[in-house]
Amino acid sequence: MLNQQPSLDLTFQALADPTRRAMVERLTQGSATVSELAQPLPMSLPAVMQHLAVLEASGLVRSRKVGRVRTCQLDIQVLRETERWLNQARLGWDRRMDRLGAFLHAIQLPQRQEDDTDS
Repeated sequence: MLNQQPSLDLTFQALADPTRRAMVERLTQGSATVSELAQPLPMSLPAVMQHLAVLEASGLVRSRKVGRVRTCQLDIQVLRETERWLNQARLGWDRRMDRLGAFLHAIQLPQRQEDDTDS
């Protein structure tokens, strides 16, 4: 998992921005041209291109140019790797929370028994 860290860092950096998340969301529906990605966004085409450059650097998006038209598509494998990491992390968090819950239950049980005997 450590060797995935640099690409994972780039993925999370790319997804940290709401504009880039909107682009990724749009690309989940299928390939789109840069113009199609830019159309709903309140920014200039050069700004859209900067966001796309970040997405491409992270590996989330791949693009190809045919003539004057650049078409982008999502690299699902990068999303799957990110999802795999999140699921592994979530399992670790769940285990920690389960242990904490068991610990809290264990320390509260004697207190409840004392309260019951005092009554």
